[in-house]
Amino acid sequence: MEWITSLFFGSSIAHTVFTLAIAIAIGIALGKIKIAGISLGITWILFVGIALGSFGMQIDPTIVAFVKEFGLILFVYSVGMQVGPSFFSSFKQGGMRLVGIASAIVIIGVLTAYIIHLVTGTPISTMVGVLSGAVTNTPGLGAAQQAYTDATGVNDPSIAMGYAVAYPLGVVGIIVSIALLRAIFRIKLDKEREALESGSEAKHAAKISIELTNANLFGRTVVETRGLINRSFVVSRICRANGQIEIANASTILEENDKMLIICAQDDVEAIEMMLGHQIDMQHSDWINLDQQFISRRIIITQPHINGKTIGELRLRSNYAVNVTRVNRSGVDLIPEHNLELQIGDRLTVVGSEMAIDAVAKALGNSMRRLREPNLISIFLGIFLGIFVGSIPIVIPGMPQAVKLGLAGGPLIVAILVSRFGAHYHLVTYTTMSANLMLREVGISLFLAAAGISAGEGFIDTVVYQGGYVWVLYGVIITMLPILLVGIFARKVFKLNYLTLMGVIAGSMTNPPALAYSNATASNDVPAVSYATVYPFMMFLRVLTAQLFVLLGL
Repeated sequence: MEWITSLFFGSSIAHTVFTLAIAIAIGIALGKIKIAGISLGITWILFVGIALGSFGMQIDPTIVAFVKEFGLILFVYSVGMQVGPSFFSSFKQGGMRLVGIASAIVIIGVLTAYIIHLVTGTPISTMVGVLSGAVTNTPGLGAAQQAYTDATGVNDPSIAMGYAVAYPLGVVGIIVSIALLRAIFRIKLDKEREALESGSEAKHAAKISIELTNANLFGRTVVETRGLINRSFVVSRICRANGQIEIANASTILEENDKMLIICAQDDVEAIEMMLGHQIDMQHSDWINLDQQFISRRIIITQPHINGKTIGELRLRSNYAVNVTRVNRSGVDLIPEHNLELQIGDRLTVVGSEMAIDAVAKALGNSMRRLREPNLISIFLGIFLGIFVGSIPIVIPGMPQAVKLGLAGGPLIVAILVSRFGAHYHLVTYTTMSANLMLREVGISLFLAAAGISAGEGFIDTVVYQGGYVWVLYGVIITMLPILLVGIFARKVFKLNYLTLMGVIAGSMTNPPALAYSNATASNDVPAVSYATVYPFMMFLRVLTAQLFVLLGL
């Protein structure tokens, strides 16, 4: 039986892998359990790790540190690659206001935690753990742990303890706060939906059919017309007065009573209709049935040399007599503007003759097999650059020591930049959603298991016998106070739609369970849109503020 004892409580590589595997497997299984429709999900791994550590299943500190930090790097880098393409666009137009509201929730939460630290005398290391748990942000926990270790030269298990104690009610507190805002303002969801439908807060690609009746545009080309209207739109097909169907290009001349299939932003529909003529009741299926010589097909870009080129540079209309009517990237439809830069994995909806589309498909690649091949060079090159950037000391006046982005912040920022601008340098950054999710989940699982095991020793004694239970109260205050204050302000001052506000709150906490609750409450995808708008910057801000919180408190 000695081999069993060695496997459970030894110090071998087998014991290390065995312990990590147990924590992750049991944690994931428990994460599938829901109470009142709410689950703590993968965070259960942390609690199982703490339990194993408290029963003596410890791992060599050096190995634990490596597993924890490497897991964190994989996680934040995968998150950065996912949110990077939408990171900068989140600041445009109305998104800037939503990002500002979410940022206020983050900043007030940090200030609340710091005030509690000053008033109660709770150590800064413990308080940053409570803060990370209360806002349910695991990358912030990793960033705080590394910042504390870099500043003091020692590891403090109370950071993970505070996180574990505050996290469960952090998840519940976010949802309760969202429900309280609904009760405070006596919000009726039907009215909120109607308000959104009458004045949409988001821009979506729309497909409309218009008959040309504006005499000032007769005889003008498509490109001239676009310049006069000063709106971005694509003319997919034109049905002439004699019933002939044409694929439109920039030089196509418009004639009286032409019927046009147009793709444009939802917000531009009214202006385009007013300038061209009037909208007619022709659905996309009607256009397909009207003329059988043209077909519509989705083509996937898989040729490496296409990566980073604009639609205009490809000259698909002039070279192949086809029209690109839609570009789908990571599930989001984009308007195929002349200067839109294409990336590996983009799905183009192309209209034209079957022979022409076959030629375009060959030119663009359209090979699913190529997409399944992992682009490891961009991943490990990005991680290398991320660690390098994260290690650069940044001197801030008034700070006791230089700030570093660390192993959480550096890879996150580099991943965002690589995923957004890598195509400019012909760097293929495409990764399938399943591969990205796998890398991300493996990383966060390793991190949580290692953090839990290292914090397990002394956890029960600290929480039960040394007053750690009061951290739960601190966590509830940090969770709910900022949400309620900012939520009331956003509703009263900005008149923000409640469905949008739910998504902003969930995004400010980077909390998927809160998003799931919001989507179920709204019965549409409005919360998901606002969540995606603020999520990228909030993830970055959570990591940065966690580090600053530690350094300011030392």
